[in-house]
Amino acid sequence: MNYELIKKRINKSNEQRATSHLTTRGANNLSAIRHTSYAKRGVVLSGVLVFGLISVALIIALTSWFGVTLKSSRELVAKEQAFHISEAGIEYYRWHLAHSPEDFQDGTGAPGPYVHDVEDKDGNVIGQFSLDIIAPTDGTTIVTVESTGTVNINPDVSRTIRAQLAKPSFAKYAFVANADMRFGEGTEVFGPIHSNGGVRFDGLAHNLISSAKETYDDPDHSGPQEFGVHTHLSPIDPYPPADVPDRFDVFESGRQFPLPAVDFAGLTNDVAGLKDLAQEPEGLYFSESGRSGYRIVLKENDTFDLYQVRRLENAPDSSCSASSDDDWGTWSIRRDRFLDNYDFPSNGIIFLEDDVWVEGKIDTARLTIVAGTFPDIPQNRKNIIVNTDLEYTNYDGQDVIALIAQNDINIGLYSDDNFQIDAALIAQNGRVGRHYYRPPYQVWWWTVPGCSPYHERDTVSLYGMIGTNQRYGFAYTDGTGYETRNITYDGNLLYGPPPEFPLTSDQYEPISWEEVVN
Repeated sequence: MNYELIKKRINKSNEQRATSHLTTRGANNLSAIRHTSYAKRGVVLSGVLVFGLISVALIIALTSWFGVTLKSSRELVAKEQAFHISEAGIEYYRWHLAHSPEDFQDGTGAPGPYVHDVEDKDGNVIGQFSLDIIAPTDGTTIVTVESTGTVNINPDVSRTIRAQLAKPSFAKYAFVANADMRFGEGTEVFGPIHSNGGVRFDGLAHNLISSAKETYDDPDHSGPQEFGVHTHLSPIDPYPPADVPDRFDVFESGRQFPLPAVDFAGLTNDVAGLKDLAQEPEGLYFSESGRSGYRIVLKENDTFDLYQVRRLENAPDSSCSASSDDDWGTWSIRRDRFLDNYDFPSNGIIFLEDDVWVEGKIDTARLTIVAGTFPDIPQNRKNIIVNTDLEYTNYDGQDVIALIAQNDINIGLYSDDNFQIDAALIAQNGRVGRHYYRPPYQVWWWTVPGCSPYHERDTVSLYGMIGTNQRYGFAYTDGTGYETRNITYDGNLLYGPPPEFPLTSDQYEPISWEEVVN
């Protein structure tokens, strides 16, 4: 046998099988490689699709957000413009009232609303304001103006402002004086105080105390000039030019000086005008009584009883009087005679050309009671006297009384030991207070009775305000008069004063402002 030939054939066969095996494996590997490539391509495509969708969603969201933001910005601009246009409406009507203070219909004579165009600096109409005007109710000076502003760029946007405008009355203060004033220990005042002179205050003030003077010579003692508002309550204030101490134990809200003076001279014409109003059919006017004066007793049913005062009480002793006091007297009624019962006048003005005693109580009424005579001759000037309770039923502004005396407003010798006065008190040329009624005193071995026991009284409480041309006083340094004086300011008087009460300004001032949320 040819072993070599057989061996060659066997090797050749093995090589063919090996080659075939390798070829099969290679084909399988190539197929696997191709499959893997396709899988990778699918993954990449899916990622691209997802990223694309996210990008599209973000673009849509951003576009929408930009659109909303742009719309909101435009709406915000429109709202701001509408707000300023609404404010322009308030300022316009304040200007209108300065020129036509009694016109609450925008010069049209017809009910509103009243619409006005608003132009930019180039004369282009950019929007409108619409005004609703509420005229003052009886007894107040408060005008309510509601202005709604709109813009042409977005008529659906509007802003509304409501403001109240009013003229301040003479009752701007709890106490206002045209002379140097002294408030002693035991005086407690709830409300602002102002004097055209200096103020010595030794009580407790819960509100601002002011003076028209920077310094002055206190008439109650000798010494150098003192601050326009000062205290002798321990520790006594230093003298100028030292720094002004705070003294919150006396002046809880502080003190200011100098400030502008208050015009008392203007009251003269106001009182004369009140007489004219009382003589109209809507008022009540009474000429001289023919005796000592009149007594008015106010009633809660909107009427009052009128009496003729026929005789006054005598002093308990001749030593009671103090001759240095002008118009000194007991100012207390001994006997009077009933005249008639009257309805409160529709305009609220009662004018009497004689001295007048006032007492009683009202319920939802507004009255101004005046005592005076014209021509204005100093020795003939008339007084108002309050010796017993004069009260309100309501303390929310529904009840208001003004007592305006051409001369003094007095509390008499035989006044109640404790009593209440609810009223605005104005002494046009004189003073608000109580005359000096002399206490007992010793002359050698004999005690002179003076005005005892009526020289000393306990408590007088005032709810309202005081305006006095001369120095006020319900008490004196020797302990005579009212030991306790409580003065509480009625804030309703400022913009809701009594009928035809004097005003401190002819111009309307803003007293409230608010945006109305639709």
